[in-house]
Amino acid sequence: MQPPIAIIGVGELGGVFARAFLRAGHPVYPVTRNMPLNQTLEQIPPPALTLAAVGEKDLPAVLRELGADKRSSLGLLQNELLPETWQSNGVTDPTVISVWFEKKKGMDVKVLRPSPLFGPQMEVMAAALDGIGIPCRRLASFDELLLELVVKNVFVYMINICGLKTGGTTGKLWAAHNELAQRVAAEIINLQEALTKTNFSRRKLMDGVAEGVAGDPEHKCMGRSAPARLTRFLAMADQAGTKADTVRRIQAELNQDQAQGD
Repeated sequence: MQPPIAIIGVGELGGVFARAFLRAGHPVYPVTRNMPLNQTLEQIPPPALTLAAVGEKDLPAVLRELGADKRSSLGLLQNELLPETWQSNGVTDPTVISVWFEKKKGMDVKVLRPSPLFGPQMEVMAAALDGIGIPCRRLASFDELLLELVVKNVFVYMINICGLKTGGTTGKLWAAHNELAQRVAAEIINLQEALTKTNFSRRKLMDGVAEGVAGDPEHKCMGRSAPARLTRFLAMADQAGTKADTVRRIQAELNQDQAQGD
């Protein structure tokens, strides 16, 4: 039998990973929100991977609560991840996947592009996802992972922020509002470079973003979290001291529209 897997949070994405691990022969132990985290993990066999499948807003609390002895097998899959996210909470070497597939209630998995991943349990995770037909890309270095995390961050922030102004789908955004998308993406990259203290190949970043758009041009730009992402982005830009003139104009126009509506 394959070694056990613990999954913290069993929502839509957590359910996909649970099915993948079970299909690969791993016993899966779910840890739901109403279970005491460390006490529950103490009651199961030591897992090969403890996958934190909670939303990005809930991740810091999980990382703070997770006992130091439980962090060595940690796996992360959230949007808006950067190394500081886990390093500031005492996690040094997680297995990280940049998820490029969508799973919503009542619909099957939709893949936008292969999901890159890296870390000690990379092969366990990738083999399980391969087994249910979700393509992965195994990365060779931490630098490659960092690039891929930034690609996903640019994609998510870009479509959400632009979507607040344009609505519609990613395909329509890319075709009909490409200049706006490119300006917003450039401001997001500026912030990501400031946060990571790294200069990236902008061509590689935008090639990855374009691949994501092409993978599902009917993907809606704006979800429920878009307004919070806009606010969060501008707060981080203020703190980092990066310019975000285009994004600030979008926010000002949205505020004006809301005031007129009121």
